Amino acid sequence: MTTTETTSTAAATRGTAQRPTTAPDRTPRTGLLNGRFLAVELRRLLRNRRTVIFTLVMPPMFFLIFGANAGYRHQSVGHGNVTAFIMVSMALYGAMLATTGGGASVSVERAQGWTRQLRLTPLRPATYVTTKVLVAMVLGLAAVVVVGAVGLAEGATGQGGALVWSLLLAWVGSVVFAAFGLFMGYLLPAENVMQILGPVLALLAFAGGLFVPLGDGVFAQIAKAVPTYGVAQIVRAPLTGEAVTGWAVLNVVGWAVVFGLGAAWRFRRDTARV
Repeated sequence: MTTTETTSTAAATRGTAQRPTTAPDRTPRTGLLNGRFLAVELRRLLRNRRTVIFTLVMPPMFFLIFGANAGYRHQSVGHGNVTAFIMVSMALYGAMLATTGGGASVSVERAQGWTRQLRLTPLRPATYVTTKVLVAMVLGLAAVVVVGAVGLAEGATGQGGALVWSLLLAWVGSVVFAAFGLFMGYLLPAENVMQILGPVLALLAFAGGLFVPLGDGVFAQIAKAVPTYGVAQIVRAPLTGEAVTGWAVLNVVGWAVVFGLGAAWRFRRDTARV
């Protein structure tokens, strides 16, 4: 081997030795649902006694205030009685309160810096939003079950499984308000988020026809754009026997998409400085 070839070989060897090697990226990637993160969030939920008590006590109290009338047991509404009609409405309202409160709890996490810490992990914004919504739905399920049990004890009746379907739809439909609470949790300060959302939900319930019939006037047309309108119509349909309109379905799907995308957008914006 010539001197020139030896020098070239040595230089190539030194270049290879000095070239920095990049370690393969072994960071775990999360899917839409992360089981470990979901388990952590559920444990945190059960440790919050105030939230659990609020979920299990307030909704049945609303039903007892508005629906515990002996005369309602003998008045029929579609496939059930008036007691069942009020029970279903209060179950939906209780699920709304529970899921909104569960989603809005993110405001406290923001104040504590927890969401920014999560952005240092491989957790995707969609995974975070999905997990928070699922945890809020656990609260909603508890509210629906408790109100249903109290309603049956007070004489609520329905034919052909109408009550079961209405209560199930009340729980599933409350996912809209889980996303709503999550979205609002990013927009409102932690110290008074539920003080603001509580009256807002009450106004939405009235405006959407959850507490009183809408009739056929101008307010009935305005109510079609309110987030509670579509859910109320769908939840009551098995009990009243009325057909679900396409506008009610569009209302539910549209608001669920708006609130879900809004929550994901705010999550990215809130943690963009990480």
